[in-house]
Amino acid sequence: MRQDLFSRSALGIFRLNGQFMGVAEELAKPAGLTAAWWQVLGAVLKEPLPVSGIARVMGITRQSVQRIADLLVGRGLAEYVPNPAHRRAKLLRPTEEGLASVRRITPGHAAFADRLAETLGEAELAETVRVLERLIGAMETVTEAGAETSTHRGTEAVTRTGG
Repeated sequence: MRQDLFSRSALGIFRLNGQFMGVAEELAKPAGLTAAWWQVLGAVLKEPLPVSGIARVMGITRQSVQRIADLLVGRGLAEYVPNPAHRRAKLLRPTEEGLASVRRITPGHAAFADRLAETLGEAELAETVRVLERLIGAMETVTEAGAETSTHRGTEAVTRTGG
């Protein structure tokens, strides 16, 4: 039963991710962006972040974010700035051109959000967000606990074998 619920949740989220990415591609296209570029720019709208910080927020690899960040910088949509906390890990922030691109997405984004809320119901959409945020937190707890357990078990095995 629990395994079935976990599988159904995962498959539903994979399908939902595909749907969200499709919508994001359509919304971003008129602004000259891809969904991935929009995601990375969106992660640094409030404050500049290092690539590793963007990757953590987005839940993807640092290498993927680095590739996109370099493309954004190359196209003048973002720039690297010094990081006072770390000499080598520069911060990424949007340029004025990058901010203008994101602003061009806003009307379509707002219209889609309105259609979704009307279809699902505003209270149900708020509840969905609440449950998804709880699920994200629970997954982080479980995966961190699993990593600590396997690290601890690995240490015990080395200790037992005299390694």
